[in-house]
Amino acid sequence: MEINCDEMFWGRVFGVKREIVLAICDDDILDKEIKTKKFNVKVSKNFYGEKIIEDEATALRMMKRCTIANLIGKRIVNLAKKHGFITEENIISIGGIPHAQFVKLEV
Repeated sequence: MEINCDEMFWGRVFGVKREIVLAICDDDILDKEIKTKKFNVKVSKNFYGEKIIEDEATALRMMKRCTIANLIGKRIVNLAKKHGFITEENIISIGGIPHAQFVKLEV
């Protein structure tokens, strides 16, 4: 089976108290440093790089399961927006790379 690199992500799931935290990024920015005039952000393998996520369906299942998510990269942020996890107002740009976070609240 051939893997389409345009759809791969890297992700890590953390358990923090009663929360399930997902850190997920586009594969092409893992271990890269994003530089801005005010600060730099390292898309660290220690934070995002636990396992490869080979397709959008798996990434979506992980976003549905988590209670908190940290997303960075054009593809993963667009996927989250397309499926209603975030809105345009939730997205910031860090050195031209989209970044968003979401928290699911139980009411």
